[in-house]
Amino acid sequence: MRGRASEARPGRRPPRPVPGGEPDLAHHGDAEVGEGLVDLAVNVRRAPLPPWLAGPIAATLTDLARYPDPTAAREAVAARHGRPPEEVLLTAGAAEGFVLLAQALRGVRRPVVVHPQFTEPEAALRAAGHRVERVLLDAADGFRLDPARVPEEADLVMIGNPTNPTSVLHPAEAVAALARPGRVLVVDEAFADTTTAPGHPGEPESLANRRDLPGLLVVRSLTKTWGLAGLRVGYLLGAPDLLHRLAAVQPLWAVSTPALAAAAACASPVAVEAERAIAAQLAADRDHLVARLADLPGVRVAGRPASAFVLVHLPGAAAVRVALRERGWAVRRGDTFPGLGPDWLRVAVRDRATTDAFTRVLGEIMEA
Repeated sequence: MRGRASEARPGRRPPRPVPGGEPDLAHHGDAEVGEGLVDLAVNVRRAPLPPWLAGPIAATLTDLARYPDPTAAREAVAARHGRPPEEVLLTAGAAEGFVLLAQALRGVRRPVVVHPQFTEPEAALRAAGHRVERVLLDAADGFRLDPARVPEEADLVMIGNPTNPTSVLHPAEAVAALARPGRVLVVDEAFADTTTAPGHPGEPESLANRRDLPGLLVVRSLTKTWGLAGLRVGYLLGAPDLLHRLAAVQPLWAVSTPALAAAAACASPVAVEAERAIAAQLAADRDHLVARLADLPGVRVAGRPASAFVLVHLPGAAAVRVALRERGWAVRRGDTFPGLGPDWLRVAVRDRATTDAFTRVLGEIMEA
């Protein structure tokens, strides 16, 4: 029997009231899934862990009496990005980083969040008492970033790249143009390792290796590509003085020993090489999904997708989402993202067989 996931289940914040039609920033894709549903709502890759990752994690389970020591993991992550270890702060998932920012930077006067994007940055700021200003990118312009639209007076700017839920990858120089003295620029690169480009050996448009931009803080996640959402592991890259401020409000031993082992393993050259191969396959699977969606009348894929999901506009999407659930498919609603509305859905990229089955059902629903 197909089930419905509850937004109030253990481990989740309960839905917040949304006065005046405000989007529910606490809603996330895992609330869409349920027993018997094919999950196209959560952007986490599902595959067996490779031995080089599963082995180190499993090895820690015999030595959990000791408190976690982040030294080796921090050094491994720093080496991957060509930084000294003091420019790395390990976190319990990327989402913890947004909470640390909101708590540590209480003195900011004009925080700005560029939307549509992952809602946790704004939710964390609001929960800490900040008054948040939004810059809404335009669907008609492919959700392209225009740095001039961000107020010059903003002393904290948050943006995703590639952006969840639009899957748009902004040019690195456009994002870098937002950096300036006196401003903290937070770039959420949780999905950077899913991106690829012809002739580019690494992550196109990533700022993770940039040490020359004032106030830059890059947020990274290890939970998406490697299917570690339940382990909670991510990290922040930035100047030591900024990271010290964030570390001062972080709970002691925030990152578990198994998560630290995963962080070290995922920063290895073997892991980086594997990420590039996964990203290349993902690009092919994404092209297949986009092509199948393009065959459906009334369905429009937003922008130029570059990550593990695509954003789809279709009239009556809210009702289509319900019909999809009744047919066994879970997709992510779009109306909880500022700047979108009820005619948007986010769909995760899966293998071609799953895509073909999904788009066949979607087409049948739209013809009914």
